Amino acid sequence: MSNRQTVIRSLHDLGLAAWFGGSLFGAVGLNDASTAVREPADRTTVAAAGWARWAPVNAAALTAHTIGGIGLIAGNKKRVLAQADTRFNTIVKAGLTLTAIGVTAYSSIQGGRLAAQTPAPAAGAVDPDSRTPQQVAAAQKQLKILQWTIPALTGVLLVLSAQQGEQQKASQVAKGLLRTARK
Repeated sequence: MSNRQTVIRSLHDLGLAAWFGGSLFGAVGLNDASTAVREPADRTTVAAAGWARWAPVNAAALTAHTIGGIGLIAGNKKRVLAQADTRFNTIVKAGLTLTAIGVTAYSSIQGGRLAAQTPAPAAGAVDPDSRTPQQVAAAQKQLKILQWTIPALTGVLLVLSAQQGEQQKASQVAKGLLRTARK
């Protein structure tokens, strides 16, 4: 019986990479690029169309990451239970993942509210101007914060994943088991 978890790891890592990269591109590229649209009323429309095209890919990325994460926990449950550092990392990572999923869902709701009211004049995808309707401006203000919260959370998840990879080294497993035994 093989101990390899290549498919599960790939689902976990590729899903997280797409989630992080897509959200970062949206904040840096798509939302900022909307300011280059000549007609102010079309800026929100263009951004909403881009996010709508990304939404199914993002949903697949979230699903892949979640399936991979659950699979990794199940496949490493003995080590997670035996190593306090790994257990702590797993708990923190699970909490951050749930938070990031919640923030992503809330961002999707706000993006839907914005999309439902397009075209609307604005300075950019997440920047209202004096002509922007109040409901659109409210959604934009939320999205301006959320666009950076998602890559920040998923970036931390990437770091914690790297840390877990380090915790699987034989020397780290031995240290973790000794620390747990001392407690």
